[in-house]
Amino acid sequence: MKNNPFTHEEINLMSIYNADGTREGLIADLTEMRGYLDAEEAELRELTDSAIQKLHTITDVEFDSLELYPDF
Repeated sequence: MKNNPFTHEEINLMSIYNADGTREGLIADLTEMRGYLDAEEAELRELTDSAIQKLHTITDVEFDSLELYPDF
């Protein structure tokens, strides 16, 4: 991938929910998690939406090149 479109916060979020290691699996897991968020968790909802949107715009090959390791 030429330029990583994901923010540091999105990478951390994706690394937590990347259970099966696939782009489609991560989209599904983030979508499921999003359904459990309360109204008070608007910032996390926005972060999740942004990550999901970006995941839809990259290929599986580009996804495989991401280094999804939490940095906290």
